[in-house]
Amino acid sequence: MAIRSVAIQGERGSNSHMAALEMLGDVAIVPCTLSAQVLDAVVSGAVDAAVLPIENSLHGSVAEHYDLLLEAPVRIDAESQLRIRHNVIAVPGVKLEEVKSVLSHPVALSQCRRWLAAQAGLRVSPFYDTAGSVKHVMEKGLRDVAGIAPALAAKEYGAEILVEGIEDHPENFTRFHLLRRDDHPSDVHSADKLSVAFIVEHRPGSLVAALQKLAAAGVDLTKIESRPVPGKPWEYVFYVDFRFEGAARADSALAALRSECHEVKELGRYASTKSKD
Repeated sequence: MAIRSVAIQGERGSNSHMAALEMLGDVAIVPCTLSAQVLDAVVSGAVDAAVLPIENSLHGSVAEHYDLLLEAPVRIDAESQLRIRHNVIAVPGVKLEEVKSVLSHPVALSQCRRWLAAQAGLRVSPFYDTAGSVKHVMEKGLRDVAGIAPALAAKEYGAEILVEGIEDHPENFTRFHLLRRDDHPSDVHSADKLSVAFIVEHRPGSLVAALQKLAAAGVDLTKIESRPVPGKPWEYVFYVDFRFEGAARADSALAALRSECHEVKELGRYASTKSKD
């Protein structure tokens, strides 16, 4: 079934919106306030899919989204890597010297520290969403406030970009996952990457043994992340991404993990992607 509607966390014009357009083209975007609501929309069938960020090259993993992947009956169907650009966006006709304060998501603000520090007297305030800051400025008609957001937010709300590319580091990428219900038929013919979660026995050497099983299976480990197991202090669930050649090798790696771990959940098989500028 074709994907016609996609849930994202945040407002239209956000980086998640841009990632959804890159992966799927012209689809209906359904903004959600919380990431848990995004997954609920997928599981309930209110939308066909979701696009969520899982990792940023500067700030690391989005921990909450790993937890949701483990809990919800969803599957990773694709990934995308988006170059993150931050822009100062204001009401049309406003000049930069008129802007007295800027709003944006705390992560975006932290990625623009150098530019912000160079603006003497500029007030900086956290906001719930990058694109949401532009939406707020436009809805309120604020002429002394600007948002920091993707260029798509300016287009979405009829705003104007005052300064482009104020991020500190040009090599700033976010990796996104396309998620669908896990009972939806999947096409894994082009898959060369697999994400899996597993829990090892709480004993010395158990994680090393599990990773050795993956190495012996001949797969290429590209990512490992740990998260606490709820209700079990100092025990962890490990999330691993690995590349593989051929479905048989992926199956062999999973079988090897299951022989060593007491809980294994395959999160999805999909085609790996490279960063896009």
